[in-house]
Formats: sequence, C-alpha cells, structure tokens
Amino acid sequence: MADYPYAVKRDRRKCIGCTTCMKHCPTEAIRIRGGMSYIIPQRCIDCGVCIRVCNNKARRSACDSMEKLKDYRYTIALPDPTLFAQFRNLDVVDRVLEGLLECGFDRVYEVARAAELVTEATKRALEDESRPRPVISSACPTCVRLICVRFPSLIPHILEIIAPFEAAAVEARRAAVEKTGLKPEEIGIFLISPCPAKVTASRRPLLLEKPVIDGCITMSDIYIRLLGAMKKVEEPRAIGKAGRLGLGWAESGGEAAALGREGKLYVDGIRNVIRVLENVEDGSLQNIDFIELNACNLGCIGGSLTVENTYIAREQLQKLLRGLPETRAPLPEKAVQTELKQPQKHLQYLPIFELEGDAMAKYLRIEEITGRLPGLDCGSCGAPSCKALAEDVVQGYASEKDCIFNYWKERQIQRGEDPEDFLPVSFRRTEDDNEASL
Repeated sequence: MADYPYAVKRDRRKCIGCTTCMKHCPTEAIRIRGGMSYIIPQRCIDCGVCIRVCNNKARRSACDSMEKLKDYRYTIALPDPTLFAQFRNLDVVDRVLEGLLECGFDRVYEVARAAELVTEATKRALEDESRPRPVISSACPTCVRLICVRFPSLIPHILEIIAPFEAAAVEARRAAVEKTGLKPEEIGIFLISPCPAKVTASRRPLLLEKPVIDGCITMSDIYIRLLGAMKKVEEPRAIGKAGRLGLGWAESGGEAAALGREGKLYVDGIRNVIRVLENVEDGSLQNIDFIELNACNLGCIGGSLTVENTYIAREQLQKLLRGLPETRAPLPEKAVQTELKQPQKHLQYLPIFELEGDAMAKYLRIEEITGRLPGLDCGSCGAPSCKALAEDVVQGYASEKDCIFNYWKERQIQRGEDPEDFLPVSFRRTEDDNEASL
C-alpha cells in the first residue's frame, strides 16, 4: 500500500460510472470510460471531493493499516489537530493522546505542537517586505497543488515552509533518536490524517526531497479502535504540549488567527479557494497581507477522512480551545531555524497536460473541435465538459462520436432525416421563435 503514489483509489465492484464524481471534480480530473470512473493523475489535486460525493462508496483513500507498526522497533503517532474534534464530550486532549499509546504507539507528537512552530516561522517570514503580497500559506497540500496546476503565476506568493505534519515528523524523529539511541530508519512515524491530500503529500513531499512520514492512517480507520482504547484511560496524564494556537489550526481561520496581525484573509471550500485565487491573480487583493487557504469546508475538520459531522466537530473543537492556554510549553528556538525555513526543493508549475509535437496546431484543433460540440457540458460522453472532450480527442483518448448529440445528429443526416425530428415538438425551434428572440 505504501508504494501506491496516489491517495484516492477506486473500488471496481462499487463503481457504476454514474458521473457524480466527474461532475463535482474541481480540476476536471475524472473521466468515465467503459462504465467506470478513472482519474487523470496530472489533474488530480487530492481534494477528496470524489470520496465525499460518491453515493456508492466507490472512492476511498489508499492508507496504511495498524499492522504496519510491526515493521518498526519504535513508533510515533502524529495526530492531526482535527482528531480531537471527532469525539463528543471530550474533556481534555490528553485522553486522546493516552488512547493512542494504548493502541500500540510508543510515543505521540502532536501536529498541533508543530503548527505552533510553523506559526513562529511564518511570523518571521512575513517580516520580509520584499515577498510578493499577499503571502499564501503552504499548509494545505491541495491548495498548493491547485496553484501549481492552475495558477502558476501565483507560485512566488506561496510561503515555502513545510507543513505542520512534516515539521512534527522531523522533530519527533530527532527527539526519538536522542532518547532511544535507535537508527532513524528503525523509528516509524505515522500520521493520523483527516484528508487524502496529506496522505499524498506525506509520500510525495512538495518541499522536501524525500518523505519524512513512514505511514498514514485515516481517522475513519482508527476511530473505533481509539474510542475503545480511550475508555481504558481513567486519569490521563498531562502529556500534551500544544495549546490553543496550535489546536486552532483544525478550523478554517485558525492559522491566520495564530499570527495575531491585521490584513489576513482565510478561505475554505475548494470552489471558494478558486474564486479567491482568481482575485489574487487579477490584482484585486493587494490590500491583503496573508491568505490562509483550506480546500475542505470549515477547514481540516471538514476533511473527507474524518468521522464526525463537520459542524458538530467545530463546536467540540471550540469547547476544547476554551480551556487551553495559547501554548502549553515554550517553543524551542532551534526548531524554528531548521527545515521550516529551508525547503530542500522549490515549487514548480505542474502542467495539466502537455501536447507533444506541434503544440500550437493541437491547441487550434482543440478549439475547432470544441466549436463543433453542442456546448452543453452534459457529461454524457464521459468527460466533464465539451472542451475536456475536445482535449481528450486531440490526445487520442476519445472520439468526437462519444458526444451523444453529435452521434445522433450524424445518424439522422445519414438517414436523410431532419436532425430535429427526434425531438419533442415543444423542444423544436420555429421561425416564430427566432423572430421572437430578435
């Protein structure tokens, strides 16, 4: 499972080719061929929308199981801040941390703690006035990939600081090596993830040369096991170090609020993110200093791999935050100076598709084919739009005859019939209609 490069898998037994996932995909990454849905990897940004909208549960995340813990001598769990919002009537976060230890992990390092470190690094980075404004957070892998795929001109605006879960893995492994004397490869770091984007980013890092996460377990997979383990904990120890600033990252606006400065904007929901990025691209948000983007509605608590209702989870999170200080332990200066501010590689434009040979001629052919299609974007051809079908035709993945309207129109013409004969009378246009429209 670990070598599977993408976070979203299809269950062939459940997929019926209903086009629901295709119609909801924000980057037109899904096609229906032979009664089955397929993902085009170059277009996929791991937003998890297809998992959420599939009524047949044919889409799921490709994560690891708890059995993988046996491959390491020492294991560390990295619970995302969202995990604490999944349990109703939870009194303290330490109960969840103790529960993870009961599940078989040797140690727990909170991603929320690393979020506090990233916040400090972000504050220092924003002091650099030479950075293009607005500065865009790199915390959401889906939004970063969206920019690299669809808004390449905004790549310089992205703050190249590794995500909190990556910072947590780096710090946790470093501390474990010092404590146990084990080799780094003998220590297994496991992320408890709320979304497929973080699963993919843990395997194919955006800013690191190689992964720092050894396995990913979804919240939906560990929830029942963890619930039972937490019941065994009578009096949890005060082992957590993250405070209100770090845990607040689970909700949209948490990262921006932790910065404690004016001129910030936070956006959640992939469609809203796209609209805001269009505003940034046309220069209409120059008065904004920092933008926090979250692909999921209400932030990570709305991730497609979570368990609890998003709005109930938000209320539970707010209840937990009210009883916490801003931070529960001083931040180490050393951590802020290391991998957080020094990415090993830089973000680059990721073209959705590349046309080999005479690219300009192929682009013109795409426009020509699009003009011959009805422009209804009905999805009956197995592509989300007429232009997407035209692109598939030029690349050799489809035929113009896949368009059911053009197919039947051609059949009618071959039979010497009027193409409108197969339409109900009320659907046909007449001369009176044309005159009335004028």
